[in-house]
Amino acid sequence: MSGAGRNEKMESAAGPRQVVLLTGASGSMGSEAFRLLWEKRTHYKIVLLLRPSRANKKQFATYERQSGIVPIRGAGTVESDGLKIVWGDVLERADVEEACRGIDWCLHTLALISPEADRRPEMANLVNARGTRYIVEAIEARDPEHTRMVYIGSVAEYGDRLPPVHVGRTGDPIVPSVFDTYALSKIEGELCVMQSGIKHRVSLRQTFIMIPGLFSLMDPIMFHQPLHSMMENVTARDAGRLLVRCLDLPADSDFWGGYYNISGGPGCRTTYLEFLRRIYLMLGIDYRKAMDRQWFALKNFHMQYFEDASVLNDYLGHWRGGQTMEDFYEEVRQQLPLTLKVTAWLNKKLPPFRWMVQRATHSQLKKLARREHGPLWWIREGDTGKINAFFGSVEAFRAIPGWEGPMPSLDVDQSYRRLDHGYPESKKELTEDDLQQAARFRGGSLVSAGWNGEMNLSLDWVCSLGHPFSMTPHAVLKGGHWCPRCIAPPWEYGAMVKKNRFAAQLWGG
Repeated sequence: MSGAGRNEKMESAAGPRQVVLLTGASGSMGSEAFRLLWEKRTHYKIVLLLRPSRANKKQFATYERQSGIVPIRGAGTVESDGLKIVWGDVLERADVEEACRGIDWCLHTLALISPEADRRPEMANLVNARGTRYIVEAIEARDPEHTRMVYIGSVAEYGDRLPPVHVGRTGDPIVPSVFDTYALSKIEGELCVMQSGIKHRVSLRQTFIMIPGLFSLMDPIMFHQPLHSMMENVTARDAGRLLVRCLDLPADSDFWGGYYNISGGPGCRTTYLEFLRRIYLMLGIDYRKAMDRQWFALKNFHMQYFEDASVLNDYLGHWRGGQTMEDFYEEVRQQLPLTLKVTAWLNKKLPPFRWMVQRATHSQLKKLARREHGPLWWIREGDTGKINAFFGSVEAFRAIPGWEGPMPSLDVDQSYRRLDHGYPESKKELTEDDLQQAARFRGGSLVSAGWNGEMNLSLDWVCSLGHPFSMTPHAVLKGGHWCPRCIAPPWEYGAMVKKNRFAAQLWGG
């Protein structure tokens, strides 16, 4: 019996398969999700929206062949045996509408991420914000009552969360780091989804996805993160697994409509310095000999521990059998290229060879820090905006001691300050007075009067700087969103936090 015949027999016995649109299937999270969906293709029909790049064509050629699809050159739609690929562009409405035709689910992982997003901020906004809007509009035009959408947000939305505010939860202020246009694009995309007419929608804010091949990701962005920042990561495997498990949640689950933080759990907690130490130790290198402490920013990045990541795990169970930091380090070690394995062995056995490798690595990383978007580039070019954002001042940069100097606390169990959300969170039924209380805590006010208690009703507000905007109470209170203009360039956070006590908890206003 042909593959199509087997599928038809299965559908007649168990009902029609649900149709799942997966965007970003070539990315870290998306590729793992696709692999799991492929294993379940007797239960689901899979739709992919992919750019017709040479790399993507090569990556999915095997799956096309197994489905009986005759590959095409360039853009177009191909379909056979439960797999449909729209070779197109999320910025082309026709491609998006074709991808959304007849779907039951949209798992939206597609995004232009950093560091590419830092170099191409306008494109990042187009892909991450406008592309998301096109998908939302296509679903709203077809079947917003039935189609369920899972949006992948980002931990970058929270901005700088160094101790003592290094543990966060949903509802905390959305105050992205200065110059982080990637975060702004993800915030806009999230609001588009979460304030849409799609009945079953959810936003999962993704943390740092650890991939074994990270040695190929050499970019100046590695110096943007402070050494004492706290990280609660997730592996690509577990990220893909939790995404696919969303398909098991029924339409009447209270999961829908919420904001959730993604992580691999307490076993995936570390500090950035410890992360770097373990990676370079794998190569037999002392990180202190391979890089200078002064190259690393003092603030203005993101990453944090999560107080509430277990909430998502309660729904999806992705921590059961999940990977820890130790599992990740072992996976990196096993997947090291042979040349690096040999180098690591020689480094550990021959001190003169290790000295030579450490010196060469230091030279290589210094060149990286001197490249455009690197801290030493900012210093050389006198980019005071970036210097002040990431270091505070040139003087603060020059005052950074060597590795022998005192370090900020790296205690992973150090106490933290829980942020106040400015309204009675324990109340089941909120009143208009509660919304006004939250608005005043943010330095603004609720303009709309006569609120009927509907959390997803768009209301009019004004912020501490007098900017009018419309937003749902759910986005404000449960999502931590507030005035879109205040978090955008020119990033006048100093003026904002003079009256906004909500954001001042992060910015010390």
